[in-house]
Amino acid sequence: MAKRDFYEVLGVPRDADEDTLKKAYRKLAMKHHPDRNQGDKAAEEHFKEAKLAYETLSDPQKRAAYDRYGHAGVDPTAGGMGGGFAGAGGFADFGSIFEEIFGGSGGRQRGGQQVYRGSDLSYSLALTLEEAALGTTKSLRIPSWDSCDACAGSGAKPGTKPKVCPTCGGSGATTQRMGPFAMQHTCATCGGSGKIIPEPCPACHGQGRIQRQKTLEVQIPAGIDNGMRIRSSGNGEPGVNGGPAGDLYVEIQIKPHAIFERDGDDLHCKIPVSMTAAALGSRIEVPTLSGPAEIDLPEGTQSGKTLRLRGKGVKGIHAGHPGDLYCHILVETPVRLSEEQRKLLEQLDESFKRDGHRHSPGGKTWADKVRDFFK
Repeated sequence: MAKRDFYEVLGVPRDADEDTLKKAYRKLAMKHHPDRNQGDKAAEEHFKEAKLAYETLSDPQKRAAYDRYGHAGVDPTAGGMGGGFAGAGGFADFGSIFEEIFGGSGGRQRGGQQVYRGSDLSYSLALTLEEAALGTTKSLRIPSWDSCDACAGSGAKPGTKPKVCPTCGGSGATTQRMGPFAMQHTCATCGGSGKIIPEPCPACHGQGRIQRQKTLEVQIPAGIDNGMRIRSSGNGEPGVNGGPAGDLYVEIQIKPHAIFERDGDDLHCKIPVSMTAAALGSRIEVPTLSGPAEIDLPEGTQSGKTLRLRGKGVKGIHAGHPGDLYCHILVETPVRLSEEQRKLLEQLDESFKRDGHRHSPGGKTWADKVRDFFK
């Protein structure tokens, strides 16, 4: 049967770029991969066809030969045009995309079987500002896999045993020869395990392992910030056939604080003060992460003024010294006045009016602006 055009197989135009080729192949591979279509010969043929098309068109030399000579330009059994398969770059590219699509870090041989690195896990951990600034230890409950007690990890129903895969002979891989070259593929029959299980264990459904929860202690370094990640090596999902486990990534989310807002290593807070304290000046107490501190409020302080306390912020993970605390002053207007208080304020206001704008820092400037506007 005549081979279909490789561009037609992938469903892409002849000027498709590398990214378009990869997306088209990924879609077809996910759809037709033998592991997803057990026993479906048609799907297996479609998968092989798409793989060969991608291997050819993703390699610039092979693609040039194919565009010029068609299948004869890249078929090593076709005689003089077999030079299109020189080099192994295309095979390396295929291995990379295979790992990208189907996970893990690709297979390698161990004891005659294909082994795969386990997937990484991600965990979102919420911390208070104090925990992030000062450091702490957290106990996390994460999913873990243990050997199935019912089948002792074999995956086979108690009283039965797994059998050697007849397709790969227990190696977990099959070899496809293309002229003088050979390519290894994960065995479609056993999925790379090198064995088949005629009667799966009902407890673990043939996986040989069951999922449980395990407790893991994680050290949170002082100064960690929102969005940072901590890697715990080897605490991800276990590998396949003895492959290395993946990693656990703990992503930090800092909860909103009732008083402080963090900006890098600096902290900001709003400090309400009375009208009289702002007018007369006073010594006021402000909160910090290390306890209360006192600052001097200058006489005549206006609302919106910012006072800085050096070194009262957060010491970041890579910082040589702590940040600063910025106190934003909010002058409060008195409410729910008594009759006596109202009269006293009215008398005070009359005395201010007699002195013009001497007691209002922005009053004269504002009056001048309004006068100029109406002129």
